[in-house]
Amino acid sequence: MKILISGSAGFIGFHAVKKFLELGHEVVGIDNINDYYDTNLKESRLQQISSTRFKFIKADFADNLAVKKVFNDHVFDRVIHLGAQAGVRYSITNPNDYVNSNLVGFVNILEAARYAKVPHLVYASSSSVYGMNKKIPFSENDNVDYPISLYAATKKSNELMAHTYSHLYNIPTTGLRFFTVYGPWGRPDMAYFLFTKAILDGKEINIFNNGEMERDFTYIDDVINGIIKITDRPPSINSNPPSDSQNTSAPYKIYNIGNNKPENLLYFIEIIEKCLGKKARKNFLPMQPGDVVRTYANIDNLYDEIGYKPITPIEEGLEKFVEWYKKYYN
Repeated sequence: MKILISGSAGFIGFHAVKKFLELGHEVVGIDNINDYYDTNLKESRLQQISSTRFKFIKADFADNLAVKKVFNDHVFDRVIHLGAQAGVRYSITNPNDYVNSNLVGFVNILEAARYAKVPHLVYASSSSVYGMNKKIPFSENDNVDYPISLYAATKKSNELMAHTYSHLYNIPTTGLRFFTVYGPWGRPDMAYFLFTKAILDGKEINIFNNGEMERDFTYIDDVINGIIKITDRPPSINSNPPSDSQNTSAPYKIYNIGNNKPENLLYFIEIIEKCLGKKARKNFLPMQPGDVVRTYANIDNLYDEIGYKPITPIEEGLEKFVEWYKKYYN
């Protein structure tokens, strides 16, 4: 197959490109390589990809003309839209970046997929859409109408926009609610990355809500394997959807991709300390705006319908990350 992967210089996008190439597919990657975090890391990721079946295009999917050109020049069997402006806290101070990338950019991708009659559009959503949801674990059938950050609001909007296009134009779309993805080549703005750097540098780490937080950490390889299996399973039109499903007749699905096992933040830090052989200097702080106390993925739909569930324990995943970090940063 010929696959378009947006955000191909990003954390998840880079790993997706590598895996699809390993499986023998042809991949076109687009990314604007913005400076939200270290562009050298993004360039280094791309340098790890050496295949004649990979074509990289430096382009911003918020640029409608650039997106149209990519779709005019190529015919895609699948589109995997992983590019986005990420980060909960950054959305509080830089809202326009999220509107431009996550809303305008997503409409551009949807419109291009519509006219190209793409057989399956897979796109990144986020566990952030669950907001202050009290029901545990978080299910795709839960009401998520009350986001508490602009980032979460844009991701919920993506799901609504995708459903509209699935309904109007019969475009099979699948949204993936990722739960705190971590691993080698990860994002420097993520907690595990910041903790590792600070501990090695002998600096304090900031621990919010006094450490009373839990996250459903999901290792990158598990996320990529889930993407691959889901990409091969485009949703179909369901003329009589059961009431306990996502209850739409459109070719549209949403899946949680999480480890189905929330970990306490302080235990998470203990593992990093053990991997580094060095104790952290801890600075306990109150809860931050837009943050949530707990995330916990219900993955019954992922397992029942796709036959897949993540398997990597946090101890193993963090050990692999720290090993990569030490090697990459010398």
